[in-house]
Amino acid sequence: MPDRVVTAETLARHLGQWRTAGSAGPAYGALADAIRLLVIDGRLPLGVRIPSERALASALHVSRTTVTTAYAELRESGYLRGRQGARSTTALPGPDRTGSATTGLMSPMVDLQNAATAAPAAAVLEAYQAALTTLPTHLRGIGHELVGIPELRPRIAEHFSRRGLPTTEDQIMVTCGAQQAIALLLGAFVEPGDRVLVEQPTYHGALDAISQRGARPVPVPMHTHERDSGWDMTGMETTIRQTAPNLAYLVLDNHNPTGLTMPLGQRKALADIISQTRTRTVVDESLVGVWHQNHTPAPMAALVSRPELVVTIGSMSKSFWGGMRVGWIRADRTTIARLAAVRSAMDTGTPILEQLAAAELLERAEEVEAAQRETLRARRALVVSELHRRLPEWELQEADGGLCIWARLPAPMSTALAAAAARLGVRIAAGPRFGVGGSLERFVRVPFTQHDDQLLRGVELLAQAWHTVTGALPLADSTMVG
Repeated sequence: MPDRVVTAETLARHLGQWRTAGSAGPAYGALADAIRLLVIDGRLPLGVRIPSERALASALHVSRTTVTTAYAELRESGYLRGRQGARSTTALPGPDRTGSATTGLMSPMVDLQNAATAAPAAAVLEAYQAALTTLPTHLRGIGHELVGIPELRPRIAEHFSRRGLPTTEDQIMVTCGAQQAIALLLGAFVEPGDRVLVEQPTYHGALDAISQRGARPVPVPMHTHERDSGWDMTGMETTIRQTAPNLAYLVLDNHNPTGLTMPLGQRKALADIISQTRTRTVVDESLVGVWHQNHTPAPMAALVSRPELVVTIGSMSKSFWGGMRVGWIRADRTTIARLAAVRSAMDTGTPILEQLAAAELLERAEEVEAAQRETLRARRALVVSELHRRLPEWELQEADGGLCIWARLPAPMSTALAAAAARLGVRIAAGPRFGVGGSLERFVRVPFTQHDDQLLRGVELLAQAWHTVTGALPLADSTMVG
């Protein structure tokens, strides 16, 4: 099998505005940081051959010495394998190279990259303890439940029915998280080369899955940082009619990364578009319970005249705990049967103990989610306040839910910012991670899911990184006295 190769033009597009202010250090250091970031966040896959020094220097309009020195630094830190003068391949450093925050993935750093919360410990422990008492009844069987156990599927069905979408348990498949649900749906309905409509920005895990399937994401830009921020329904309909995608993937509730929720009027318009164009649409509701002020509207599948066209994904990860790896798909019975056939080549079901614990937690969903929302509201307020204080030039998207803040930068320097932040000790996902074709360099996602001390430290380091890449002087800390 031939080696995968990334061209100089493609790498240059992914690098975006990688250059930093002259006062931030040599250009080769900024270039090495930017390439390292692409490897860490997955935009540059492992094991691909990178361009020659001469080719990349030409594409970036820099000296060959700059590229040569950057490559040498990356080989030294373990992010490239090979030797000077030969085509190197991307890699991750081994455990013997993880002692530095600038070179290792296991170093103690502030994590503003993952938009996920810690578990509500007491509730999760109680759920697992209850699950252990029920587990013996399953030990008499082989433990292979391709679509899910009878204790959990009715609970998930009730969850949809209470929200206005009548559902029976045979319309539910339990999966190993929402990511597997996305992969199953792509495997069932999308072939390599097919088009998949997505919002821009959107969940990066979906973009990765679409890319791995060999499909082509077709982005529809969202309006953000405006009075009427949200979905472009005209653009959505035009794109669907012009490109005829095999599948659409949408996040309509507490959207990742913007935090926006599509209002009921737009949902009805989208339902008409789906029905009229017969576009099979995957609605990812993984964040449906993470609203801050107002309940999210009824599921999209309850609004369409042809409900078989809408498949809904859900997950325990965002409202409860990602460590459970329990998700689900809600669809018509024919689709569930088709997905079961695809899944049999992948695994034989979701772990039984986790499903039993999930069933227990769903019985307490309102109580647990209410406590989680209270914590998230306080943390969002803290991060917004700190960003306004330390980075007043950034524009923050107002939103009523979600786990992160979508910030617009004064200049397209998101990749350079994320690379500089990693060097200072904070990980953050650059805007292009959430878009197609290397766009969104003027945006960055700031989660507010860590504990308060980590959030305060993270924003402080983020501000330092921004002033490093722009060459601006940081604002005086108002907590200091002269």
